[in-house]
Amino acid sequence: MNLSTLTEEIYSFQSNEFIETINEAMNILRKENGKIGNLTVINRLVRLEPTGEALVIGDLHGDLESLTSILETSKFIEEMTKNKDAALIFLGDYGDRGQKSAETYFLILKIKIAFPSQVILLRGNHEAPQDLLGYPHNLPTNFQQRFNEEWHMTYEKIRSLHSCFYNAVYVEHRYLMLHGGISPNIKDLNDIAQADDNQDEELLEELLWNDPDEYIRRVAFSPRGAGKIFGKKVTESVLENLSAKILIRGHEPINMGYKMNHDCKVLTLFSRKGSPYFNQWGAYLQLPLAKEFEDASQLLPFIHKF
Repeated sequence: MNLSTLTEEIYSFQSNEFIETINEAMNILRKENGKIGNLTVINRLVRLEPTGEALVIGDLHGDLESLTSILETSKFIEEMTKNKDAALIFLGDYGDRGQKSAETYFLILKIKIAFPSQVILLRGNHEAPQDLLGYPHNLPTNFQQRFNEEWHMTYEKIRSLHSCFYNAVYVEHRYLMLHGGISPNIKDLNDIAQADDNQDEELLEELLWNDPDEYIRRVAFSPRGAGKIFGKKVTESVLENLSAKILIRGHEPINMGYKMNHDCKVLTLFSRKGSPYFNQWGAYLQLPLAKEFEDASQLLPFIHKF
């Protein structure tokens, strides 16, 4: 797979090619079940073997420039080509807000198609069910500008894709990775894997929307108007229940590109820059999965700011 050639294609694809790409990615995702390479797919949860290297990318929101910069700097396309143990993990929020939302989706899906057993696509709150979507929801406007009169067809197709994304990645004795946050209602991994099956959607909402907070012990209402804020006690309890050490998540705009909470048991990554967030830095994580770390402060050598 040649990133520079694909980057040229990004600016010329038409709606029919975009829909074909979405369909191909959906077919791959819908067939994912059980053991696939270093992944084990259980409903909406991906268990990842603690081997090789993982590139973890946070919110992009249509920031194609940051995505291509991360891929070029990390040389991770080349790494996945050479090493089947290399995994590329997206924490959700691929489009919406940014002007290059369709192009960002196109590139990510092309990579998923090229490396189906090595790319993991998590669901963010901007890929949520209709009643849990982030506001303002600019994706229809982005698609109108990109596809003109064919925008509605492409938008409906991308919305179908969102339900194929996963709720979390779990690396035993090491990491839980998701978009938003955790809940005291999580007792085991099955709760996360089956969150989409819960008709009241409360746990799914929390996985996609929750944020850590330093000033409460358990949970409180979120100023976002959806989800909750969760305290250190929740982090400690859930990580212990799941036999994990560190929660890695996205969702929050961070001026420095990353931050740590709850005695460095929570790492937040934000991988886009520019309007409407205007953070000075973006960040991503290039992580040796075989190594065990006690907290996120030990991950500092593997966090890359740009």
